[in-house]
Amino acid sequence: MYKRVRLKDTVEVPPEELGDVSPDLVKRLLQDKLEGRMDEEVGSVVSVTEVHDIGEGTVLPNRPGVYYEAEFDAVTFDPQMQEVVDGTVVEVVEFGAFVGIGPVDGLLHVSQISDEYLAFDGENQRLSSNESDRALGVEDAVRARIVTKSIDERNPRDSKIGLTAKQPGLGKHGWLEEEHEKREATTAEGE
Repeated sequence: MYKRVRLKDTVEVPPEELGDVSPDLVKRLLQDKLEGRMDEEVGSVVSVTEVHDIGEGTVLPNRPGVYYEAEFDAVTFDPQMQEVVDGTVVEVVEFGAFVGIGPVDGLLHVSQISDEYLAFDGENQRLSSNESDRALGVEDAVRARIVTKSIDERNPRDSKIGLTAKQPGLGKHGWLEEEHEKREATTAEGE
């Protein structure tokens, strides 16, 4: 889920920039430092949007810059357990599909996609069912639920998000549309 949050952090202003310690400069330095970083409490910092307050500068021994504490607004992406998310398949592998959800990818394991057996088709980068004509491939839109979350603050790319699409109302968007049309047809026949 995307959130707008107010945060505090310390930023180092290099000596050549000390003549103009402005909100714009501090915002740029905070963007360079924080955007794309993962934090267990706030999630992934997507964008620093506005600097509200810049504290007094502090000089540290043997360090060339001056350190300022700043209060600022940021947009973050913090996936929540059991949250239903829409995403796009970015890669298909033998054991499942990686789905882009915001700035991170989640794993939709092959066992969590369908009750049908899905075989990996490496040549076409997709998982296909032998029981029906259903297939899941790169760039397919998917609705899934977040079922596991392990955030690695030091290496955000090593963070892991597990997804499931086996529950009603979840799965490839095309499959959901087919099911909806079938329900409508059944309802129309019953009237």
